Order: sequence, then C-alpha cells, then structure tokens
Amino acid sequence: MKTKIVVLLISLSVGYSSCTGNKTGENVKVADSSMQTAIAGYKMMIVARLSVKPDKITNFTEAAKEMIEKSNKESGCTSYQLYQDPYTNTKFVFVEEYKNQAAVDAHFATDYFAAFGPKITDFLAGAPDIKVFSVAKEVAK
Repeated sequence: MKTKIVVLLISLSVGYSSCTGNKTGENVKVADSSMQTAIAGYKMMIVARLSVKPDKITNFTEAAKEMIEKSNKESGCTSYQLYQDPYTNTKFVFVEEYKNQAAVDAHFATDYFAAFGPKITDFLAGAPDIKVFSVAKEVAK
C-alpha cells in the first residue's frame, strides 16, 4: 500500500449555490485565483465529499458514471473514482488523481465537467466539500 505525503492542502471555497440551487447555470468557481496555485510539477489530487438525497441516489450514480468514464480517458488523469459510504449510503466521495495542475485545469475546462454541476444540483442534500492537494511524493510501505 502506498501512503501519499501531502505537501500542500488548498481548500476550494464552494458556495452552496454553486452546486445546489444555482439558477444561472454557472459552474463551481474558485473564490480566489491564488487558491489554484500548486507546486509546479507535483501530482494533484481532488477529494470531493457529497451528500445525496436518499431518493436521488440512482440518479446521482447514473450521472456520475458518465463523468467517471470521460474523466478517466483524459491524458492527464491517472485515476477518477467514486466511493459510496457503506454505512450511510447517501454519502459519496470522488477521489481524483492528476499528473499535474495543467491536467486539473484541462479537466475543469471540459464540457462534461461544466455540465455535471447543474446536472446533479437537484440530487444533492447539501454543499459539497471539495479539497485539492498537491502531492510531493509517494512512499511505499
């Protein structure tokens, strides 16, 4: 098993309206451009925790499948996975790994990323908790 050593944690400020109830169709936006700064050349990870309405789990997972399939085909994406909490089936976590910040930026620029937020708006029970990490190195244990 590999343990990832995280050098820099950057929390994205995601307003509730960005993904839940956004009537303008805008995407999730970073509140401050300095928050997108990452250490050059480092691998990037994104961890997004979401709570889904109980009656919308199937709708959410179907929408997520397209996002997962397309994201995993991106040249800069090394892994894009969705996990469901086995104890609370309404809790989900996306775990994304990218080669570098440029790969993250390319992912954020895709049409399917832009469409995903508005597509799942009505499925979410609250604001997502999204964190972006720069990873210095991995250490085998």
